[in-house]
Amino acid sequence: MIKSEPKHQFGGKLRAVRERRGVTLKQVAGRAGVSESLVSQIERNKVSPSIDTLLSIADVLGVDYEYLFSDYRKKGKVDIIRASERSVTRDGQVTMSRLSVREEIPGEHTVEAFMLEVAPGGQTGDLEYGHAGREFGIILDGEAELLYGDDTYTVAKGDTVSFASRIPHILKNRGDATLKAVWIVSPPRQASHK
Repeated sequence: MIKSEPKHQFGGKLRAVRERRGVTLKQVAGRAGVSESLVSQIERNKVSPSIDTLLSIADVLGVDYEYLFSDYRKKGKVDIIRASERSVTRDGQVTMSRLSVREEIPGEHTVEAFMLEVAPGGQTGDLEYGHAGREFGIILDGEAELLYGDDTYTVAKGDTVSFASRIPHILKNRGDATLKAVWIVSPPRQASHK
């Protein structure tokens, strides 16, 4: 059976600090309450230590936890939706193409983004109710009215809008051409965006 290397590798950092400080494997092991063999295997990324063991060794060496985990702050997931793979929803005179991936477990900073296309005279939204969160939109082409509660705003190509979604709102195409806009909602709505 072939052993695979641990997914998370801290060994090189721990060994570099230990050697720089002139501390032996035996000294680290004794102070951390683990075997010298285990410390050696951790340093060579042959085993994945428990969090308690890892933090004990880091404490013995005076390694800052931020430094120890700094590589993981540089890694993240990038979601790409190819233009040909976008999910498209059509509802009457409104077409919405999803620009973002909906998170399985919504987090504090998740957003939902759409390319909106509204035919002349069409509209999206509801003046009866709002929803939690904020919305941001940029008008790419056309002219629209944003009905927001009791107020009405005119927006055109290049304009941006941002507002609290809790106030009932409608975006209405008031021009002769298709209204195109990028629309961002945070947090994502559970149902389809209105």
